[in-house]
Amino acid sequence: MSNTLKSLRALSDPTRLRIVALLEKEELSVNELQEITRMGQSRISTHLGLLQDSGLVQSRRDGKRTFYKLNSETDRTAAEFIQLAIRGARELGEHASDQINLKRVLNRRKEQEEVYFNQIAGRFDRVYGPGRSWQAFGHLLLRILPPLVVADLGSGEGLLSELLARRCKKVIAVDNSEKIVAFGAAKAKKNNLKNLEFRQGDLQHPPIEPGSVDLAILSQALHHAEEPEKALAAVYQILKPNGQILLLDLAKHKFDRAHELYGDRWLGFAESDLHHWLEAAGFKKIEISIVAREEQPPHFETILAGGQK
Repeated sequence: MSNTLKSLRALSDPTRLRIVALLEKEELSVNELQEITRMGQSRISTHLGLLQDSGLVQSRRDGKRTFYKLNSETDRTAAEFIQLAIRGARELGEHASDQINLKRVLNRRKEQEEVYFNQIAGRFDRVYGPGRSWQAFGHLLLRILPPLVVADLGSGEGLLSELLARRCKKVIAVDNSEKIVAFGAAKAKKNNLKNLEFRQGDLQHPPIEPGSVDLAILSQALHHAEEPEKALAAVYQILKPNGQILLLDLAKHKFDRAHELYGDRWLGFAESDLHHWLEAAGFKKIEISIVAREEQPPHFETILAGGQK
Protein backbone atom coordinates (compact mmCIF):
# COMPACT_ATOMS: atom_id res chain seq x y z
CA MET A 1 0.00 0.00 0.00
CA SER A 2 1.36 3.45 -0.93
CA ASN A 3 2.17 6.06 1.72
CA THR A 4 -0.68 8.24 0.49
CA LEU A 5 -3.23 5.44 0.90
CA LYS A 6 -1.81 4.59 4.34
CA SER A 7 -2.24 8.19 5.42
CA LEU A 8 -5.79 8.36 4.08
CA ARG A 9 -6.68 5.12 5.85
CA ALA A 10 -5.13 6.31 9.11
CA LEU A 11 -7.12 9.54 9.02
CA SER A 12 -10.45 7.95 8.07
CA ASP A 13 -11.59 7.58 11.69
CA PRO A 14 -12.91 10.49 13.84
CA THR A 15 -11.05 9.24 16.91
CA ARG A 16 -7.74 9.37 15.08
CA LEU A 17 -8.56 12.91 13.94
CA ARG A 18 -9.04 13.84 17.60
CA ILE A 19 -5.67 12.31 18.50
CA VAL A 20 -3.87 14.12 15.69
CA ALA A 21 -5.37 17.44 16.82
CA LEU A 22 -4.28 16.80 20.42
CA LEU A 23 -0.73 16.01 19.30
CA GLU A 24 -0.53 19.17 17.19
CA LYS A 25 1.32 21.22 19.83
CA GLU A 26 2.36 18.80 22.57
CA GLU A 27 3.58 15.23 22.89
CA LEU A 28 1.34 13.09 25.10
CA SER A 29 1.43 9.69 26.74
CA VAL A 30 -1.23 7.01 26.34
CA ASN A 31 -2.49 7.66 29.88
CA GLU A 32 -2.82 11.38 29.16
CA LEU A 33 -4.70 10.69 25.93
CA GLN A 34 -6.98 8.34 27.86
CA GLU A 35 -7.79 11.02 30.39
CA ILE A 36 -8.40 13.66 27.72
CA THR A 37 -10.58 11.55 25.40
CA ARG A 38 -12.25 9.38 28.09
CA MET A 39 -11.38 6.25 26.09
CA GLY A 40 -9.75 2.99 27.17
CA GLN A 41 -6.04 2.18 26.95
CA SER A 42 -6.37 -0.58 24.33
CA ARG A 43 -8.47 1.59 22.05
CA ILE A 44 -6.03 4.52 22.28
CA SER A 45 -3.06 2.22 21.69
CA THR A 46 -4.69 0.70 18.60
CA HIS A 47 -5.33 4.10 17.05
CA LEU A 48 -1.81 5.28 17.87
CA GLY A 49 -0.41 2.14 16.28
CA LEU A 50 -2.21 2.85 13.00
CA LEU A 51 -1.07 6.48 13.02
CA GLN A 52 2.50 5.42 13.71
CA ASP A 53 2.47 2.74 11.00
CA SER A 54 1.38 5.38 8.50
CA GLY A 55 4.31 7.60 9.50
CA LEU A 56 2.10 10.44 10.74
CA VAL A 57 3.03 9.96 14.41
CA GLN A 58 6.32 9.09 16.13
CA SER A 59 7.10 8.01 19.68
CA ARG A 60 9.88 8.12 22.27
CA ARG A 61 10.49 6.26 25.52
CA ASP A 62 10.89 8.10 28.81
CA GLY A 63 11.43 5.57 31.58
CA LYS A 64 8.36 3.35 31.69
CA ARG A 65 6.24 5.74 29.63
CA THR A 66 6.00 6.27 25.88
CA PHE A 67 5.21 9.71 24.51
CA TYR A 68 3.70 10.35 21.08
CA LYS A 69 3.87 13.39 18.83
CA LEU A 70 3.24 14.30 15.21
CA ASN A 71 6.05 13.32 12.89
CA SER A 72 7.95 16.50 12.02
CA GLU A 73 9.77 14.80 9.13
CA THR A 74 6.80 13.83 6.97
CA ASP A 75 6.72 14.64 3.27
CA ARG A 76 4.66 17.50 1.89
CA THR A 77 1.63 15.36 1.10
CA ALA A 78 1.48 13.84 4.58
CA ALA A 79 1.90 17.29 6.15
CA GLU A 80 -1.08 18.52 4.13
CA PHE A 81 -3.12 15.51 5.30
CA ILE A 82 -2.25 16.35 8.91
CA GLN A 83 -3.47 19.91 8.50
CA LEU A 84 -6.72 18.65 6.94
CA ALA A 85 -7.12 16.22 9.84
CA ILE A 86 -6.70 19.03 12.36
CA ARG A 87 -9.31 21.10 10.52
CA GLY A 88 -11.64 18.11 10.48
CA ALA A 89 -11.16 17.50 14.20
CA ARG A 90 -12.28 21.06 14.95
CA GLU A 91 -15.66 20.20 13.41
CA LEU A 92 -16.21 17.25 15.76
CA GLY A 93 -18.48 17.62 18.77
CA GLU A 94 -15.75 16.40 21.14
CA HIS A 95 -13.17 19.02 20.06
CA ALA A 96 -14.06 21.68 22.65
CA SER A 97 -13.95 19.26 25.59
CA ASP A 98 -10.73 17.71 24.25
CA GLN A 99 -9.02 21.12 24.31
CA ILE A 100 -10.25 21.88 27.83
CA ASN A 101 -9.06 18.49 29.09
CA LEU A 102 -5.73 18.93 27.27
CA LYS A 103 -5.13 22.25 29.02
CA ARG A 104 -5.97 20.69 32.39
CA VAL A 105 -3.62 17.72 31.83
CA LEU A 106 -0.75 19.97 30.74
CA ASN A 107 -1.25 22.30 33.71
CA ARG A 108 -1.14 19.35 36.08
CA ARG A 109 2.01 18.03 34.38
CA LYS A 110 3.65 21.42 34.89
CA GLU A 111 2.58 21.54 38.54
CA GLN A 112 3.98 18.06 39.13
CA GLU A 113 7.32 19.08 37.61
CA GLU A 114 7.45 22.13 39.88
CA VAL A 115 6.56 20.05 42.94
CA TYR A 116 9.37 17.64 42.09
CA PHE A 117 11.86 20.49 41.66
CA ASN A 118 10.78 22.04 44.96
CA GLN A 119 11.17 18.68 46.70
CA ILE A 120 14.69 18.36 45.33
CA ALA A 121 15.51 21.90 46.42
CA GLY A 122 14.04 21.25 49.86
CA ARG A 123 16.11 18.10 50.33
CA PHE A 124 19.20 19.97 49.24
CA ASP A 125 18.72 22.48 52.03
CA ARG A 126 17.82 19.95 54.73
CA VAL A 127 20.28 17.14 54.15
CA TYR A 128 23.85 17.98 55.06
CA GLY A 129 26.71 16.67 52.96
CA PRO A 130 30.31 17.90 52.99
CA GLY A 131 30.83 20.41 50.18
CA ARG A 132 27.15 20.63 49.24
CA SER A 133 25.94 24.22 48.97
CA TRP A 134 23.92 26.49 46.71
CA GLN A 135 27.11 28.55 46.30
CA ALA A 136 28.94 25.55 44.84
CA PHE A 137 25.90 24.65 42.72
CA GLY A 138 25.82 28.20 41.34
CA HIS A 139 29.48 28.08 40.30
CA LEU A 140 28.92 24.71 38.62
CA LEU A 141 25.98 26.09 36.63
CA LEU A 142 27.98 29.18 35.65
CA ARG A 143 30.50 26.93 33.92
CA ILE A 144 27.75 25.91 31.51
CA LEU A 145 27.37 29.47 30.22
CA PRO A 146 29.02 30.32 26.90
CA PRO A 147 31.08 33.57 26.76
CA LEU A 148 28.18 35.99 26.40
CA VAL A 149 27.78 39.75 26.61
CA VAL A 150 25.26 40.20 29.43
CA ALA A 151 23.28 43.18 30.71
CA ASP A 152 22.26 42.97 34.38
CA LEU A 153 19.50 45.57 34.53
CA GLY A 154 18.55 46.90 37.95
CA SER A 155 21.70 45.26 39.25
CA GLY A 156 21.91 46.88 42.68
CA GLU A 157 25.37 46.39 44.15
CA GLY A 158 26.08 43.77 41.53
CA LEU A 159 26.16 40.42 43.31
CA LEU A 160 24.79 38.59 40.27
CA SER A 161 26.96 40.68 37.94
CA GLU A 162 30.11 39.67 39.83
CA LEU A 163 29.25 35.99 39.52
CA LEU A 164 28.46 36.30 35.81
CA ALA A 165 31.63 38.29 35.13
CA ARG A 166 33.74 35.34 36.23
CA ARG A 167 32.44 33.43 33.22
CA CYS A 168 30.94 35.83 30.67
CA LYS A 169 32.76 37.79 28.00
CA LYS A 170 31.42 41.09 29.34
CA VAL A 171 28.83 42.15 31.91
CA ILE A 172 27.19 45.57 31.95
CA ALA A 173 25.51 46.31 35.28
CA VAL A 174 22.93 49.09 35.19
CA ASP A 175 21.39 50.79 38.23
CA ASN A 176 19.73 54.18 38.74
CA SER A 177 21.58 54.96 41.99
CA GLU A 178 24.83 56.92 41.58
CA LYS A 179 26.11 55.69 44.95
CA ILE A 180 25.39 52.05 44.18
CA VAL A 181 27.05 52.31 40.77
CA ALA A 182 30.14 53.87 42.37
CA PHE A 183 30.22 51.16 45.05
CA GLY A 184 29.84 48.35 42.50
CA ALA A 185 32.52 49.78 40.21
CA ALA A 186 34.97 50.10 43.09
CA LYS A 187 34.31 46.52 44.18
CA ALA A 188 34.75 45.21 40.62
CA LYS A 189 38.08 47.03 40.39
CA LYS A 190 39.15 45.62 43.77
CA ASN A 191 38.31 42.09 42.58
CA ASN A 192 40.11 42.71 39.25
CA LEU A 193 36.96 42.07 37.22
CA LYS A 194 37.96 44.01 34.13
CA ASN A 195 35.02 42.68 32.10
CA LEU A 196 32.42 44.09 34.56
CA GLU A 197 31.27 47.62 33.86
CA PHE A 198 28.79 49.62 35.96
CA ARG A 199 26.62 52.26 34.31
CA GLN A 200 24.02 54.59 35.80
CA GLY A 201 20.61 54.61 34.13
CA ASP A 202 16.99 53.51 34.46
CA LEU A 203 15.22 50.46 33.08
CA GLN A 204 13.20 52.43 30.54
CA HIS A 205 16.36 53.93 29.01
CA PRO A 206 19.31 51.61 29.71
CA PRO A 207 22.63 53.23 28.68
CA ILE A 208 23.54 50.36 26.35
CA GLU A 209 24.04 50.44 22.61
CA PRO A 210 21.24 48.91 20.49
CA GLY A 211 21.87 45.34 19.30
CA SER A 212 24.95 44.83 21.51
CA VAL A 213 23.87 42.31 24.16
CA ASP A 214 23.39 38.52 24.00
CA LEU A 215 21.44 38.20 27.24
CA ALA A 216 19.55 40.70 29.38
CA ILE A 217 18.68 39.80 32.97
CA LEU A 218 16.19 41.58 35.21
CA SER A 219 16.33 39.96 38.64
CA GLN A 220 13.69 41.38 41.00
CA ALA A 221 14.05 44.72 39.21
CA LEU A 222 10.94 45.16 37.06
CA HIS A 223 8.63 45.88 40.00
CA HIS A 224 10.74 49.00 40.64
CA ALA A 225 10.24 50.27 37.07
CA GLU A 226 7.99 53.26 36.48
CA GLU A 227 6.64 51.74 33.24
CA PRO A 228 7.36 47.99 33.04
CA GLU A 229 6.11 47.59 29.48
CA LYS A 230 8.48 50.31 28.26
CA ALA A 231 11.35 48.69 30.16
CA LEU A 232 10.76 45.39 28.34
CA ALA A 233 10.53 47.19 25.00
CA ALA A 234 13.88 48.87 25.79
CA VAL A 235 15.44 45.49 26.56
CA TYR A 236 14.36 44.24 23.14
CA GLN A 237 16.24 47.10 21.50
CA ILE A 238 19.60 46.42 23.20
CA LEU A 239 19.59 42.71 22.34
CA LYS A 240 21.38 41.21 19.37
CA PRO A 241 19.33 39.14 16.88
CA ASN A 242 18.29 35.92 18.67
CA GLY A 243 19.32 37.49 21.98
CA GLN A 244 17.40 36.48 25.08
CA ILE A 245 15.73 38.06 28.07
CA LEU A 246 15.49 36.32 31.46
CA LEU A 247 13.31 37.89 34.10
CA LEU A 248 12.83 36.97 37.74
CA ASP A 249 10.16 38.89 39.61
CA LEU A 250 7.31 38.58 42.06
CA ALA A 251 3.97 37.21 41.06
CA LYS A 252 1.06 39.57 41.70
CA HIS A 253 0.37 39.81 45.44
CA LYS A 254 -1.57 41.93 47.96
CA PHE A 255 1.16 42.76 50.47
CA ASP A 256 0.71 46.55 50.37
CA ARG A 257 3.53 47.19 52.83
CA ALA A 258 6.00 46.23 50.10
CA HIS A 259 5.71 49.84 48.91
CA GLU A 260 7.13 51.26 52.13
CA LEU A 261 9.33 48.34 53.22
CA TYR A 262 11.09 47.62 49.94
CA GLY A 263 10.34 50.64 47.77
CA ASP A 264 8.37 48.55 45.29
CA ARG A 265 6.32 50.46 42.70
CA TRP A 266 4.35 47.37 41.69
CA LEU A 267 2.93 44.58 43.82
CA GLY A 268 4.25 41.91 41.49
CA PHE A 269 2.84 41.00 38.10
CA ALA A 270 0.28 38.65 36.63
CA GLU A 271 1.75 36.08 34.26
CA SER A 272 -0.70 37.22 31.58
CA ASP A 273 0.53 40.84 31.82
CA LEU A 274 4.17 39.81 31.47
CA HIS A 275 3.34 37.63 28.49
CA HIS A 276 1.40 40.48 26.84
CA TRP A 277 4.22 43.02 27.40
CA LEU A 278 6.91 40.67 26.14
CA GLU A 279 4.86 39.83 23.06
CA ALA A 280 4.13 43.51 22.41
CA ALA A 281 7.85 44.28 22.66
CA GLY A 282 8.51 41.75 19.89
CA PHE A 283 9.78 38.72 21.82
CA LYS A 284 9.17 35.18 20.57
CA LYS A 285 9.38 31.78 22.26
CA ILE A 286 8.00 33.27 25.47
CA GLU A 287 7.96 30.99 28.52
CA ILE A 288 6.57 32.03 31.91
CA SER A 289 6.15 29.97 35.06
CA ILE A 290 6.07 30.16 38.85
CA VAL A 291 9.38 28.73 40.09
CA ALA A 292 9.31 29.36 43.86
CA ARG A 293 6.90 30.05 46.71
CA GLU A 294 7.96 31.25 50.15
CA GLU A 295 6.70 29.16 53.06
CA GLN A 296 6.23 32.13 55.39
CA PRO A 297 3.47 34.75 55.00
CA PRO A 298 2.80 36.64 52.78
CA HIS A 299 3.96 33.65 50.68
CA PHE A 300 5.64 35.61 47.89
CA GLU A 301 5.82 33.68 44.62
CA THR A 302 8.59 34.15 42.07
CA ILE A 303 7.98 34.21 38.33
CA LEU A 304 10.61 33.22 35.80
CA ALA A 305 9.98 34.61 32.31
CA GLY A 306 12.06 34.29 29.18
CA GLY A 307 11.87 35.22 25.53
CA GLN A 308 13.97 35.51 22.40
CA LYS A 309 14.41 38.42 19.99
